Amino acid sequence: MHIVVCIKQVPKTLDVRIDPVTNNLIREGMESTINMFDENALEEALLLRDKFGGKISVISMGPPQAKEALRKALAMGADEAYLFCDRALGGADVLATAYTLAQGVKQLMPVDLILCGRHAVDADTGQVGPELAELLGWPQATLVHRLEHDDDRITVWRECEEGMAVWELPLPAVVTVGKEINKPRYPTPIGIIRSGKKPITVWGAKELDVDEDKIGLVGSPTRVTRLFSPERTSHVEMLTGGAEQVASLLVAKLREHKIQV
Repeated sequence: MHIVVCIKQVPKTLDVRIDPVTNNLIREGMESTINMFDENALEEALLLRDKFGGKISVISMGPPQAKEALRKALAMGADEAYLFCDRALGGADVLATAYTLAQGVKQLMPVDLILCGRHAVDADTGQVGPELAELLGWPQATLVHRLEHDDDRITVWRECEEGMAVWELPLPAVVTVGKEINKPRYPTPIGIIRSGKKPITVWGAKELDVDEDKIGLVGSPTRVTRLFSPERTSHVEMLTGGAEQVASLLVAKLREHKIQV
């Protein structure tokens, strides 16, 4: 069984910088980590490999510093890691990112299952996984809380408006998971040592065999036209006096703001 796990390196801090020209996040020189939900995806891949055997390939698109996230994935137990890194890929929106990842997956075929985090905590769109499935023409399941594998298909329990739905999907398939599915393991000292000896393969636009009109800013239909901090509108008012007086004042204030009491 060959499982591909998509991971993204995200800022480890809320103190982020934005490029005033491109309106994109400036990642260079920023302390980063693996997106938390992607760690759950990797852990699920490790559990499946421990039970059924096979290989885990971890892929990521980003700048050279994204190797740090891939190195941690190797330390956790992934077999091989690939970084899709090229200036031409910079500034990609979710669609251009999904296209690039799909091209990378095609280079790694045959692949039985792709696991992704439910969304990245820096963008919070949750679109790359589903778009990746669409580009590959594979069935997909999102917001999965539990996954079981049986020969050429998987059974997943996924969150929906009515509660929990149980789906069966033929393989290959794409699945996105959240933190409810497992608890990611910590890299062991031996795993960290071994990860340092494993190569990280870097592919640019040429190796990925991409259409240049579908990558980076050129291939991104989404445009960020304005970024701003929301205006703070909170107001604090202290009510003083006896208990009954304060209670009456509070009720009056709530009614003034049309809050049912």
